[in-house]
Amino acid sequence: MKKFVSWNVNGIRACINKDFYESFASLDADILCLQETKVQAGQVELELPGYHQYWNYAEKKGYSGTAVFTREEPLDVAYGIDIPEHDTEGRVITLEFRDYYFVTVYVPNSQDGLRRLDYRMKWEDDFRAYIKSLDDNKPVIYCGDLNVAHKEIDLKNPSANHQNAGFTDEERGKMTEMLGAGFIDTFRYLYPDMKDIYSWWSYRFQARDRNAGWRIDYFIASERLAPKIKDAKIHTDIYGSDHCPVELDIEI
Repeated sequence: MKKFVSWNVNGIRACINKDFYESFASLDADILCLQETKVQAGQVELELPGYHQYWNYAEKKGYSGTAVFTREEPLDVAYGIDIPEHDTEGRVITLEFRDYYFVTVYVPNSQDGLRRLDYRMKWEDDFRAYIKSLDDNKPVIYCGDLNVAHKEIDLKNPSANHQNAGFTDEERGKMTEMLGAGFIDTFRYLYPDMKDIYSWWSYRFQARDRNAGWRIDYFIASERLAPKIKDAKIHTDIYGSDHCPVELDIEI
């Protein structure tokens, strides 16, 4: 069985000072990926014996960025989705293995006032096309901060947040469209009715202490992998970021 973990660290350098190495060791993942690393090449070197490391950096300093650490060396690694408009912010890394693709993604935030919602809609369509093109070849597992709470069950205060970034009808509709294209939300597949379980909490208003959160970090998998899924976890006990790690256990 493989254990995969995804974590938006909201700045890897800050997270290193908040027990990152201890958390990494306790998670003991076969693949662990990060979003929002917020570094450029050469700014940080992680000592992670036994893992191959792959980083995708944003051109803008201190912004976005992703990383993947994997015990098994992949057959191939690709950065971005081969669309220049989308590939300057370090948001996607794809690893190809013999039987599947593994993708980590940090989906663009629509931002305050939804000023980036139109771009987000374009991103969603292009990313879905990219994932479907991979899926035509072999099954796909993709994960990361998708910056959307899909259903009302996925955030504490849905009515108060309706049409705020991350809970607009448009963003939720794009997630529905992705799932309708042959993919499953692995956590909801196993736990369709589980409430009050979130992966992100604002740093404001003691949101984490009150568990006033959102589930916006996901593992999405090709539907044909469903029989192989063993468990999905959200590690709310791990701190170090405003997000907590999420996990997929799968026979693959």
